[in-house]
Amino acid sequence: MARVSPLMLIPPLAFAAFAALALAGMFRDDPDALPTTREGRPAPAIRVEAMAGQPTFDDAALRAGQVTVVNFWASWCPPCRAEHPMLVRLAAEGVTVYGINYKDRPADAAAFLAELGNPYAGMVADGTGRNGIEWGVIAMPETFVIGGDGTVLLHFRGAVTERALDDSFRPVIKAAGGG
Repeated sequence: MARVSPLMLIPPLAFAAFAALALAGMFRDDPDALPTTREGRPAPAIRVEAMAGQPTFDDAALRAGQVTVVNFWASWCPPCRAEHPMLVRLAAEGVTVYGINYKDRPADAAAFLAELGNPYAGMVADGTGRNGIEWGVIAMPETFVIGGDGTVLLHFRGAVTERALDDSFRPVIKAAGGG
């Protein structure tokens, strides 16, 4: 009887490992969602860089006892433009929305808000991207729901849509005692 070389076992074992990983991936809640390390942890410190003519916010505002939303945005970001009406809607519903303007020119950010409206109760600039690094931001836009004690309850990557408001944001905000 012919003897089987151990090297011949490598391809079927590699295929079995790949199949197991693919099968496990199919049962994730949202296979397109990128993992976050922020949810359930305290919101990172805010490095305050004031934007001309805009009220700012700081760490204390995120721990003042009410649910808030923090949105990283930029005028050069098309999805930020698309999501902006949803942020305006959240603010109109009484949710405090704070903005972090990411690596943007101040004049462009001001023009963006003048054109589309300003839903932000406070705003800071992140000209160097340091806030984005601390918060785990990888692409614009990204939005966080923060509990009254400063805990990140939701980290949402991508443009906020009507569906995202209904399926993700409003349930988390309501469960946390906000809006």
